Amino acid sequence: MNDPARFWSGISDAEVDHLAARSHADPHRVLGAHPVDGGTVLRAWRPVADAVAVRLADGTALPLARIHPAGLWAAWTGAPVGPGSYRVESALGDAAWSTREPWNFLPTLGQVDEYLFGEGRHWRLHERLGAHPQTLDGVPGVSFAVWAPNARAVSVVGDWNLWDPATHPLRRIGALGLWEIFVPDVPAGAKYQFDLVTPGGEALRKSDPYASFAELRPGQSSVVFASTHAWGDDAWIDERAAHSAQSGPMSIYEVHAGSWRRAAAEGDRWLTWRELAPLLADHVVALGFTHVELMPVGEHPYDASWGYQVTGYFAPTSRFGDPDDFRAFVDHLHQRGVGVLVDWVPAHFPKDTFALGRFDGTALYEHLDPRQGEHPDWGTLVFNFGRREVRNFLLASARAWVADFHLDGLRVDAVASMLYLDYSRDDGAWVPNAQGGRENLEAVSLLQELNTLLHGEFPGVAVIAEESTAWPDVTRPSHHGGLGFTFKWNMGWMHDTLAYFARDPVHRRHHHHGLTFGLTYAFREHFVLPLSHDEVVHGKRSLLEKMPGDRWQRFANLRALYAWMWCHPGRKLLFMGAELAAPTEWSEARGLDWSLLDDPLHRGVSSLLGDLNALYRGSPSLWRLDDAEEGFRWVDPDDQARSVYSFVRRGRVGDAVVLCVLNATPVVREAYRLGVPLAGRWREAVNTDAAAYGGSDVGNAGGVETSPVPSHGHPQSVTLRLPPLGALVLTHEPPPGALQAGR
Repeated sequence: MNDPARFWSGISDAEVDHLAARSHADPHRVLGAHPVDGGTVLRAWRPVADAVAVRLADGTALPLARIHPAGLWAAWTGAPVGPGSYRVESALGDAAWSTREPWNFLPTLGQVDEYLFGEGRHWRLHERLGAHPQTLDGVPGVSFAVWAPNARAVSVVGDWNLWDPATHPLRRIGALGLWEIFVPDVPAGAKYQFDLVTPGGEALRKSDPYASFAELRPGQSSVVFASTHAWGDDAWIDERAAHSAQSGPMSIYEVHAGSWRRAAAEGDRWLTWRELAPLLADHVVALGFTHVELMPVGEHPYDASWGYQVTGYFAPTSRFGDPDDFRAFVDHLHQRGVGVLVDWVPAHFPKDTFALGRFDGTALYEHLDPRQGEHPDWGTLVFNFGRREVRNFLLASARAWVADFHLDGLRVDAVASMLYLDYSRDDGAWVPNAQGGRENLEAVSLLQELNTLLHGEFPGVAVIAEESTAWPDVTRPSHHGGLGFTFKWNMGWMHDTLAYFARDPVHRRHHHHGLTFGLTYAFREHFVLPLSHDEVVHGKRSLLEKMPGDRWQRFANLRALYAWMWCHPGRKLLFMGAELAAPTEWSEARGLDWSLLDDPLHRGVSSLLGDLNALYRGSPSLWRLDDAEEGFRWVDPDDQARSVYSFVRRGRVGDAVVLCVLNATPVVREAYRLGVPLAGRWREAVNTDAAAYGGSDVGNAGGVETSPVPSHGHPQSVTLRLPPLGALVLTHEPPPGALQAGR
């Protein structure tokens, strides 16, 4: 029974040396239970124990002998031993511990996983790599797996093994550099990391790239988690799948979850996802927004990055709860009729040593050449978009946010930085593509594949590009040569519009086409009009602060800006705090100042936005033909002398035609005549100068009737009283029994 030959059967001193040096690629071959001489030899690796025994299923204790000074212990029994039918009991002085061994379980990764990953098409890879509680052969535990092709060895360390890399080394599976292990009895909530030995022999501690949860910063560990959330949004998902995201109204409220509202009475702490959900839903529903867009919620170490320097591409940040708390948040908003979008950041990632950078000691996720692999503006690393395994990582991440968290879409950050190899780089500091050009062909291909994947598997989901250049066909389907996005942020509109409204009205007539220029390209893409967080930080001032004039004029300008935006072709996006007319820049370090609503002028802005959203959602002419020239007609784009703009929005036959008029000066315009396409009454649906909004109440007594006076190419016209620094939105009301002409 104690014959040393049995203990050593099938292994050599060299293999034990590899175990001791953490360079053995298959510890399962040496350790655990192995049939020998009609019985079973049991081997355990315990470098720090001074006594080791096996406790068999029948309660028998079988002492193990130390057969190698590095820490290999062994014994032989004449009976067969099942994978989870014994425990190893270890002692060191007065300390004792008992564990089940991982070495007898079959691999949790298979040839299909390796094949799909090698092809870069394993869309559910996060369900195979990472940490996953499961039961194997009747034994509960956690399977761990990671991609580290250049590592000499990989171990998983955590709470359960005292963070000792010698205890649970992983075995290498196949030729792609996948490593895996099933560790019995690891509980949910356990913290863990991967300990890797680089090709040069350096030991690295890394968080799990595929982790579904992570501990709160400054902690750097991943956390074992298994979802138990039961979704209640089936009706929402079914309705979403029945319609294209481009076919309905979209009014987006952009939110930073950590600063929308805080628990001031409890140390100004963040609200949890479950606390935030009903409060945010109430607010968004009351204001009439169709969607919430969250700034990145993937795990990130630095609060001031706002989530844009991601270390957890599959893990919602632990700042606001666990992943099921986030699922509950999305579920609640869906059941309240609100869609949820999230910012996703594939353009770059931080250099934090515990994360993706030089993951196995080599440039694995990033390019090795800093001209390709480092971002000069943000001090971050750039993904190697041409490497299949990296593409798979990013595409699986994007899919996981939609599939696992029921998101209604992703807004892809910094797309321009992905598309251009010379983005923000000096001459000689970038590497041309294979054709000698500046286009990042691998990134183009990745974005096309992303959009094909998400639109194909999740009908009705929106993928939105933050793309700030004139790259063509961003929202054209990828099978027609475009990038395939659902929408693109209209950054040109944003810059021109804010520049115009920031000017003193006395000078606006000299810059009249700052507002009309955007209509020359408004129908080339499917656009979102963004007044985002980027416009109210870093010295740019709040939207209210950008407005010229005295206090009353600033509020009037802001109200007119919002009406112009809601009438203009394009979906709407407004950053939180804009509805409060925040007087100062936004900061992630504090909550919004909700007491502003006690002031009538601030409250008036919020009321106006609620009415604009109600009008927008209830007026198909304001969105049904958003991307078509026939849905928009200028009445008069050229009244430069008076800084007045007027246009008509149309939908289909039966949709009420909408007339929008902006007076961008503080002068009341009396008897202002405009030709209109339809005779009858035009109801004043919104007047930004209404007293209810804090205005001077200059208007048209609820509406006007046309007269048969030709003007602006129409046989009938209306005369309007235009409020100062105000906008009017009028809807045509056909006579009883008449069919509203929509075209």
